[in-house]
Amino acid sequence: MNPDSVAVVIPAFNEESTVAGVIGVAQRLTADVVVASDGSVDDTVNVARQAGARVLDLQPNGGKGPALKAALEATQAEYVLMLDADLTGLTPEHLHLLLAPVTNGQLDMSIGVFEGGGFVTDWGNKLTPHLSGQRACRRAWLLGVPHLGEERWPEPAITAHLKNTGARWDYIELPQVAQVLKEKKRGFWKGARARTRMYADLLTFGWRKKK
Repeated sequence: MNPDSVAVVIPAFNEESTVAGVIGVAQRLTADVVVASDGSVDDTVNVARQAGARVLDLQPNGGKGPALKAALEATQAEYVLMLDADLTGLTPEHLHLLLAPVTNGQLDMSIGVFEGGGFVTDWGNKLTPHLSGQRACRRAWLLGVPHLGEERWPEPAITAHLKNTGARWDYIELPQVAQVLKEKKRGFWKGARARTRMYADLLTFGWRKKK
């Protein structure tokens, strides 16, 4: 596979402590790494630039969906890996696990789920695996997802498009990968409120689109 045919896109909001690590792993797969900072007010933009990524400094904060779409439009790669910016334990092998079934034509999309990275993130990821932010697919397919750039959290829209188009997809286990909990990044109460708002938005996608 030609590395030039793959881009890694990383939506990020206030992830100065972890984004460089994710970028570093992504760069071992491809030089085309795009970080879309979604109105970050910390040092995410500078850290990501110093790590060697192309950075889109989006203002104001508009949500992960608009950030993801902007990152997709900033590359011409045939295939994309979508990664969250707060991952820990990530290795190039994990990226190959996600990408291989897509580039070899077995799947239209692979969706990464955590395994062994930590009880809380493992549990949350396995309870709602369809909400995972770690995915691989063709860039053109992802840009074709209805409402992609309108949703604060785009994963439900992506999952709905998988079902509506009859696309071939499967879950791929990512051993020892985890995410930094919102409660740890923002403090317990702020993090808990942010998590509650996130899940409320994610889990009401279908109801909102039927209105």
